[in-house]
Amino acid sequence: MRPDIPIAPAIELSGVFIGALSGGLAAVRLELDLVGVLVLAWAAGLGGGLLRDVLIGAIPPVGISDWRFIAVACLAGVVMYVFHPRLEHARRPIAVLDAGALALYTVSGTLKALDLGFGGVTAISAGILTGIGGGVLRDLLSDEVPAVLHQRQLYAVPSALGATLTAVLWAVGALTSVTVLVAAAVVFGLRVGALRYRLQVPGPRPAPPRGSRRMRGSRRLRGATLSSRCSPPPARSTPRAARASSAAPRHQDASATEADRSTGGTPPRWRPTARGGRRAAP
Repeated sequence: MRPDIPIAPAIELSGVFIGALSGGLAAVRLELDLVGVLVLAWAAGLGGGLLRDVLIGAIPPVGISDWRFIAVACLAGVVMYVFHPRLEHARRPIAVLDAGALALYTVSGTLKALDLGFGGVTAISAGILTGIGGGVLRDLLSDEVPAVLHQRQLYAVPSALGATLTAVLWAVGALTSVTVLVAAAVVFGLRVGALRYRLQVPGPRPAPPRGSRRMRGSRRLRGATLSSRCSPPPARSTPRAARASSAAPRHQDASATEADRSTGGTPPRWRPTARGGRRAAP
């Protein structure tokens, strides 16, 4: 049975409001109209809970059944549409509040799956999806690659740790109001710490720049390999060619011996002639 957790509806609605603000900000940057701003605000604020409820069978989802959540998400979209020049400069407070919404969504999503009788793996997946699903759905509707997948941010990792901690506490029977707040604080602290110290998820090693020594060496090795593959095979020597090549040096040696005998073993001296030519001296 679910313990008495002090998560008031007002806190959940504030999390929806903060998440919807990020969707409205993305819509304003894309220069969408008011309808587009409201759609992206609703997707960012309620998209994670909507996907979670559909996957675990909690029908109808709260994102389309509870008018309070829908109204709060639309209100956040209108606020961003009207006051976006001022809210553009409030990125740091919004990022901190978004970290709090991530912690709240992660824990509440995990608890809802556990309440319905699902196992630990399903509950952890539901918690992660609740935490990051809104941002993923927002980026997909914006025709962009989800930021959680390619910007190397520590966003899904704190959510996964918080969901795992909540499921473990549930399994060992230690899930109380205090431990739930501790799990939410772990998610919040990791996310804020990653923002503060610019911690990132490890990514692939970048390719060497064009013209570097490593690139030139790889090109030289690749060129040598291709030239060795494309060069024709060496010609086979026939017995006649071998006899001709072996006979040529003996002929040259005989000519050189006769020349040495005629000149007394010394090279001939040359004198100029009247017509500009040269002839051998006697």
